Amino acid sequence: MRIDIITVLPEMIEGFFNCSIMARAQKKGLAEFHLHNLRDYTLDKHRRVDDYPYGGCAGMVMQIEPIDRCISALKSERNYDEVIFTTPDGEQFDQKMANTLSLTENLIILCGHFKGIDYRIREHLITKEISIGDYVLTGGELAAAVMADAIVRIIPGVISDEQSALSDSFQDNLLAPPVYTRPAEYKGWRVPDVLLSGHERNIRDWELQQSIERTRLLRPDLLK
Repeated sequence: MRIDIITVLPEMIEGFFNCSIMARAQKKGLAEFHLHNLRDYTLDKHRRVDDYPYGGCAGMVMQIEPIDRCISALKSERNYDEVIFTTPDGEQFDQKMANTLSLTENLIILCGHFKGIDYRIREHLITKEISIGDYVLTGGELAAAVMADAIVRIIPGVISDEQSALSDSFQDNLLAPPVYTRPAEYKGWRVPDVLLSGHERNIRDWELQQSIERTRLLRPDLLK
């Protein structure tokens, strides 16, 4: 999988892709990440990517020209499954979407900034608009990093124990059950006896019931 991220602040997230699971995915040849500084696609000497909005609204708006140049340059080299724009008013990102996107080959993620982007970009260049939550960030870089992490970590081979990723929260619309490790007792706080029993079926039944109960208490919307 290849993910191209278009941003005005590549330094904000470049370190992220050189650590942990993202670094491992690249070393294994299972994923590659490319950061593109949008300012490299401007033609004026000040390398401006924004301008005042028509209509006199507050804030600045990302211009269409440098974004079109960057996307067009990338598309001239390969085909892309999706051109994604990170925006608070996009479709809510979730595990199901991450699973679907993990099956793609090439993705472009455009990081929003300022007041937003010229709407013609959304009308003609973007194929999918995604939000990671009902709040506003300074820019879309953190959202792009979140999405890339969630997508790439479930590609077969990225995580050594693939069953671990498949048992994460939200994979089956349930929250994950509680987990414990050694020591079995600490300050009088004991690990549930069923987990120490070695009885596989009883453990799986307990985990399912715990998942259902935690989901009912914390995220009842998922059970609907």
